[in-house]
Amino acid sequence: MRKPILFVIAMIAAGTIIFAQQTKNKVPLPSMQQLAWHNMEYYWFAHFGPNTFTGNEWGHGDEKEEIFNPAELDCRQWCRLAKAAGAKGIIITAKHHDGFCLWPSKYSTHTVRESSWRNSKGDVLKELSAACKEYGLKFGVYISPWDRNHPQYGTAAYNDVFVKMMKELFTNYGPIWELWWDGANGEGPNGKRQVYDWKRYEDVIRKISPQTVIFSDIGPDCRWVGNESGFAGTTNWNYLDTAGFKRGEGAPPLDTLNSGNRFGKNWIPAECDVSIRPGWFYHSAEDTMVKSPAQLFDLYLKSVGRGANLLLNIPPNGRGLISASDSVALMGFKKLLDNNFKNNLIKSTQLNVVTDNQSMLAPSLNDGDATSFETIKTSTSSVLVKFAQPITANCIVLQEAIQLGQTIADFTIMLSTDNGLEEIRGTTIGKKRIITFAARKINQVSIHFPGITSPALLSEVGAYLMSGE
Repeated sequence: MRKPILFVIAMIAAGTIIFAQQTKNKVPLPSMQQLAWHNMEYYWFAHFGPNTFTGNEWGHGDEKEEIFNPAELDCRQWCRLAKAAGAKGIIITAKHHDGFCLWPSKYSTHTVRESSWRNSKGDVLKELSAACKEYGLKFGVYISPWDRNHPQYGTAAYNDVFVKMMKELFTNYGPIWELWWDGANGEGPNGKRQVYDWKRYEDVIRKISPQTVIFSDIGPDCRWVGNESGFAGTTNWNYLDTAGFKRGEGAPPLDTLNSGNRFGKNWIPAECDVSIRPGWFYHSAEDTMVKSPAQLFDLYLKSVGRGANLLLNIPPNGRGLISASDSVALMGFKKLLDNNFKNNLIKSTQLNVVTDNQSMLAPSLNDGDATSFETIKTSTSSVLVKFAQPITANCIVLQEAIQLGQTIADFTIMLSTDNGLEEIRGTTIGKKRIITFAARKINQVSIHFPGITSPALLSEVGAYLMSGE
């Protein structure tokens, strides 16, 4: 249904006024590339390299190049499955700590070129970037600055090498949507540790690819969530203070990374990285240890459902394919996503914002447009949902208009049932907050925001009946 032109004009005017106020008050706001990143919600990691063949998780850098031989490599198979499983992109480990490059870098002799794979003409990044384009997926790269093979690691010259490697990636395989920096820093083959020139690295990427989202402990665009279990904090701010902190050693405390800073000076949202298997690289012994669809869905609720993004690692096997056990779990996960969120029970219900006993219609709250919003003016304002007929639900979904910041620090949901009022409390909302509870028949829902000190912008409210199928 098309929105009336006067409504659209009013929304643009309201957004412009609030944007001006937030800018004047120096409230951190997301960039356009960060907003696009938020909308990705769920995508894949792909840990792939010599470790796939040695059984290691962290290689030593002395592995013979010939060991890398994914004879049946099919990146189109990865992308077909990723697309079918609902993922929106793939981030590949272009170079892990062992220093092995999945592309024929001019600045290393530890690459696919030195292996016998594809008659020394192979290039994993070329094949994956092309397949991502074909299937409409975003392409990202992980590149570890730690290099346990390169002879110049531990010297000033290595910073030049690392910069040149990154330029190769962006020149030959772009556009690159997300760049993933690992802060690990250990000894190289010469027994030395590197002093990473992070500022230079960041300046180079900003210059050659300003639209790329850069990940690290302290961003600048998205942050590590502080664990590798795949869940964000029950309180999760998109704001983070970075002054005095570093990438890797010297990063913010894990609990801070998990929850952010309510009054942080930078918009740096959390990304939840977790593997579908116990390890990050493929190991055949883990074929029976793949997370179930229900476990993956629970991770979604605790990452995307807490305002973060889910980066799910799906490691290709030694043949160069995604294994059947992973595929089955992923398609089961996609079925749960589709079935549980396909029917918003309040999509056609009238919603109102109530302030000082004055009730105003709130059509933006169930129009399916996350950029439109209703203003919650005071801590006594509430959102009221009255049902013509009772519904049975076990899930409420809330969204803020994050393009204009994050304001809501706590909320209370009151469910009116035949047994009286039931209260559910929560804290932050951000991009999306999914609240689950035991299924019950509900006559009315009211949502309160007792802790707001400035107007909050709520964009969407949904109610669902989820099942395990």
